[in-house]
Amino acid sequence: MLGSVVSVQFGGALAVTLLPLIGVAGSVALRLGIATVLLCGWLRPSPRGRSRADWGAAAAYAVVLGSMNLCFYGSLQRLPIGVAVTIEFIGPLVLSAVLSRHLRDLLAVLLAAAGVLLVSGAIGTPLDRLDGTGIMLGLGAGACWAAYIVTSRGAGRHFAGLDGLAIAMLMATVVVLPLGLVEAGGSLFSPTALLKGAGIAVLSSVLPYSLELVALRRLSPQVFGILLSLEPVVAAGAGLLVLGQRLSLLKLAGMLFVVAASVLILGAARGAGQPPRDV
Repeated sequence: MLGSVVSVQFGGALAVTLLPLIGVAGSVALRLGIATVLLCGWLRPSPRGRSRADWGAAAAYAVVLGSMNLCFYGSLQRLPIGVAVTIEFIGPLVLSAVLSRHLRDLLAVLLAAAGVLLVSGAIGTPLDRLDGTGIMLGLGAGACWAAYIVTSRGAGRHFAGLDGLAIAMLMATVVVLPLGLVEAGGSLFSPTALLKGAGIAVLSSVLPYSLELVALRRLSPQVFGILLSLEPVVAAGAGLLVLGQRLSLLKLAGMLFVVAASVLILGAARGAGQPPRDV
């Protein structure tokens, strides 16, 4: 599970280096396209014998999947990766708290909200210097992550294993690829872009999915949630090591608030663990 967390966040850090080359839509199209080829080649999902309800579940999953990636990569273009991941985390935390209806979890969400306020720089920074668009994209990615959890469970009821994810990724790629071509043009298929895109696809999709499948057979949902809560910290480490991004003490304190809230909510989760996340 730790390997999965590290892989996802270093994949995100690598994506930051791809964004200046081919933009947000181009990066998402390349990352989804290569990941789809690898995942479909591995799983070989069959479209035969699917009902209208099956395709509806896959389509909803695909819409959320594409939107989540576009919002998250858009936030990465404007914010340090540690800040973007921390802000994004508010989505699944709110969903978990609403579903649990425990006072402890609601208080944990307030703690996370305070952490996001610190991480965003809203305290002590003039409004005209805040990157409101980046913050809103991060919150949008968080909302999509919450919707991703819901739609992935819906797809899980209609498809075996990761077949629903593979089909949804294919559908999302078909929609996003034309946007990527418009934004990036021929640069989308440059050797550098393809090499980085392949690295992102492996680090952000194929490797973490494989590791999480193994981890979920051995770990309780509580331990899984606690380890997942380390993502903001690992993202900050990846941002420092790969991108040279340094966060202020105030932002680091806010990040710890969110991690603490995540441990309280996800670490005490009742029921199945979180599904793999395609970000």
